[in-house]
Amino acid sequence: MSSLLSAPIAPGAWLGLLGGGQLGRMFCMAAQSLGYKVCVLDPGVDSPAGAVADDHLCADYLDSQALDELARRCSAATTEFENVPAAALEFLAQRCRVSPDAASVAIAQDRIAEKRFLAASGIEVAPHAVIASTADLERLDAALLPGILKSARLGYDGKGQARVATVQEARAAFASMGAVPCVLEQRLALELELSVVVTRSRSGAVSTFPVAENQHRSGILAVSIVPARIDATLLRQAQQAAIAVASALNYVGVLCVEFFVVGGHLLANEIAPRPHNSGHYTIDACVSSQFDQQARVMAGQPLGDAGLLAPAVMLNVLGDVWFDQGRMREPPWHEVLAVPGAKLHLYGKSEARVGRKMGHVTCIAATVPDALARARDVARVLGIAQPD
Repeated sequence: MSSLLSAPIAPGAWLGLLGGGQLGRMFCMAAQSLGYKVCVLDPGVDSPAGAVADDHLCADYLDSQALDELARRCSAATTEFENVPAAALEFLAQRCRVSPDAASVAIAQDRIAEKRFLAASGIEVAPHAVIASTADLERLDAALLPGILKSARLGYDGKGQARVATVQEARAAFASMGAVPCVLEQRLALELELSVVVTRSRSGAVSTFPVAENQHRSGILAVSIVPARIDATLLRQAQQAAIAVASALNYVGVLCVEFFVVGGHLLANEIAPRPHNSGHYTIDACVSSQFDQQARVMAGQPLGDAGLLAPAVMLNVLGDVWFDQGRMREPPWHEVLAVPGAKLHLYGKSEARVGRKMGHVTCIAATVPDALARARDVARVLGIAQPD
């Protein structure tokens, strides 16, 4: 197994992917451009990744026959989302390279474990309390209110969260979530939200992409601005903290660490053990994208150059733009494509729904203000909120 883990995998070999969403779609395209073939395992019949992969095993993630076939065919495997069952990763790890490993993914799957890990690694987090029962709410430190109650597992894009101002509201929100384990975080006066995508190889080589400044709408990422409009000291601190997280996890693969800026200093928010929505700008604005790095790490190839070629502003495109006063319509893509420096990426999803991520547009320019101006033009065309 040691030689299997250390030898580079040559182009032409198969790489395996658990998950069929848009992150997987973009990974497939990057891996294929490097000469690899990709086999996707996903239960969705018309999944975005399955549509572009070289092969699609349409099966449950714990289907033993499908896992056996993926392991037989592929020299390495990865995942495009963190909620893949750990048992699937553990099974594959006995047969081929798997990155990230099940232990790293398990920490990111659970907000309680994540907070404990970050604190133990010396990374500051927001004031919070673990809520495992209503009794924990009765003895809650009043300083944590108002706060945000977050389910420990399966929450994303604002789901599994509730703003609460009193213990009574927290009790009702806890009950509405099914009384599952939660974290209650103090609601803070955020100055900025940042993220850093970091890549770490099996040998311990590390590379970070430029820090992204993020803006959210209704709990969903709406805008990423790169480079972030922060001073050099804070920028270095964010990159160093992300590297520290990856090293403490002994992580192999692409990892995103999200931060809050409060009172001029950083608080770690969440870890995503995969490429991240806020890193999509890397496809058009960097020498190597986050998906190139994911494929390189899997194959044991050298890390790519993560340098920024030009400032960029990325806009998420949700299914909302297909609706005009409740009626379906095709968005005016020709007007989007007429904006200089605008790069459109659609994910091939068969149905547009409000709040569903359908694509993104990255606007590139010589300066951040110019990229922002172009992004505002795109936002006007699509009828979405302007980036700040």
